[in-house]
Amino acid sequence: MSNKPILTETSMAFLERYLNNASPTGHEASGQRIWMDYLKPYVDTFITDTYGTVVGVVNPEAAYKVVIEGHSDEISWYVNYITDNGLIYVIRNGGSDHVIAPSKRVNIHTKNGIVKGVFGWPAIHTRNRDKEESPKIDNIFIDIGCETKAQVEEKGVHVGCVITYPDEFMVLNDNKFVCRAIDNRLGGFMIAEVGRLLSENKKKLPFGLYITNSVQEEVGLRGAEMITNTIKPNVAIVTDVCHDTTTPMINKKIEGEIQIGKGPAITYAPAVQNNLREHILTTADKHKIPFQRLASSRVTGTDTDAFAYSNGGVASALISLPLRYMHTTVEMVHKDDVENVIRLIYESLLSIKKGETFSYYK
Repeated sequence: MSNKPILTETSMAFLERYLNNASPTGHEASGQRIWMDYLKPYVDTFITDTYGTVVGVVNPEAAYKVVIEGHSDEISWYVNYITDNGLIYVIRNGGSDHVIAPSKRVNIHTKNGIVKGVFGWPAIHTRNRDKEESPKIDNIFIDIGCETKAQVEEKGVHVGCVITYPDEFMVLNDNKFVCRAIDNRLGGFMIAEVGRLLSENKKKLPFGLYITNSVQEEVGLRGAEMITNTIKPNVAIVTDVCHDTTTPMINKKIEGEIQIGKGPAITYAPAVQNNLREHILTTADKHKIPFQRLASSRVTGTDTDAFAYSNGGVASALISLPLRYMHTTVEMVHKDDVENVIRLIYESLLSIKKGETFSYYK
């Protein structure tokens, strides 16, 4: 593939629509429909499972199976308790950050539609400046403008309703994509773009390709755990996000050094099969795709772990998209990195030989 830009007006329109749509853990259906509609022309068939993971399949008749995977869910909150005077307390659905909550606007998803609200917070004038209290899970609360619990319930809000942030997609300095839920809806976007490019470039693969958009990663890799047992793949290339560690207050001695704009991060970890990783590194060198190296300790914390240790062991690797401000509403990535992750997955697939096992003892 040449180094010409990959992202088209059509793909950018898909990205914006896909990111702006709410897809909280356990409630990913609307986002998955958007994703399927985009991918449909480029695959032969789809697989869906009980909890909502979607797989676009190319060459479903092939015995040898390769997965490329991202996850579709975003962090959110649950309504947990409603006070007599109509305030709402919450618990996490995934790794939601209590520190960023105060003064944020929210959407509460009910059977009656969206109910708007805000995370309230005491004014600076009223707080004890000698003993400043920080936001915690037990003191942040949502105000939807009601005076009583009965009024809240009349709007359709009840314990268990899911709460998301409404923050939408924007571009900074022509090359930075900013939105909530880039972790990891960008992964779903990038694997869909790989599928599009393979189809448009009329590339024939000597294996079945399973373009997998998993659910429930944010609560323990659950969607990947389920779908890998359905697919039973031979190889899995997972894409997720990793931390840009060059912004303030991050210790590079602990987190390593990764920066947006310098290419995908290729991970070293026990769950990453060495020969598959080396195949990806060789591909990056051959096609002059910039990359960075990242080391993870016991686990990667991504769906790579679920695929790697399933079905008696699946050769798995992780290609990460560097990201600033993870689990906030202003997650930021570099356009060049997005394109280079797509290129790297695309070229890595094209150079996998028929029946390649990536045997540990090569």
